[in-house]
Amino acid sequence: MLRVINKVTVITGAGAGIGKATASLFAKEGAKVVLTDINKESSEATLHQIVNDGGQAIFIQHDVTKEDNWKKVFNIAISKYEKIEVLVNNAGIAMQASIEDCTYEQWRRIHEVNLDGVFLGTKYGILAMKANKKGSIINLSSIEGNIAEPQLAAYNSSKGGVRLLTKSAALHCAKSNYGIRVNSVHPGYLHTPMHEKFSSEQIKQIESLHPIGHLGEAIDVAYGILYLASEEAKFVTGSELVIDGGYTAQ
Repeated sequence: MLRVINKVTVITGAGAGIGKATASLFAKEGAKVVLTDINKESSEATLHQIVNDGGQAIFIQHDVTKEDNWKKVFNIAISKYEKIEVLVNNAGIAMQASIEDCTYEQWRRIHEVNLDGVFLGTKYGILAMKANKKGSIINLSSIEGNIAEPQLAAYNSSKGGVRLLTKSAALHCAKSNYGIRVNSVHPGYLHTPMHEKFSSEQIKQIESLHPIGHLGEAIDVAYGILYLASEEAKFVTGSELVIDGGYTAQ
């Protein structure tokens, strides 16, 4: 049985990593997928793969930091599919810098993409879904939204903001009787393009921090997102799903 059959799903950052894996998985599970990304080339490759495999999908080029871009995405998606049922706020960037080394420009840029983009997506996602009295919004935070690292000042702050913004939005939707669930997902370190800049020695050191003994893959997180989007999670809202190989259990 397909777990999200015919659910119209918007996924940001769908050109690579977790976004790509999630888009492909949702299409296989019957969803009508709206892929968005600032990178046109990689996203169109994802789109072609989904369509060639028999899935339903469209691509919209999208800068998550621009409010008018969000309005455009939902207008196009609703025009094409009539409604939105699932939103995955996945787009994000990372940068290593301590509180002393991080420039204000870098600080603002990390928050603009990772937190402001999720705020805009959640806000307009709720506006698009509430008339249907049903929906699921999944925001990608990180284990770095739960714990701190000395070299991730801005990233920690942005992902911690996503964590609590998600809970606030979940309570608002629940108390407003919108039928919209809002949850966050907190991945550990994965084999994704975001971590390709690490050396082999750095990867080994990071792997050693995970009790399970290896890094995760994007598909591991995609399955968690699929659960939160499905009817199996109908009683789950304001929650944080940690997928980290035991990293934060220590």
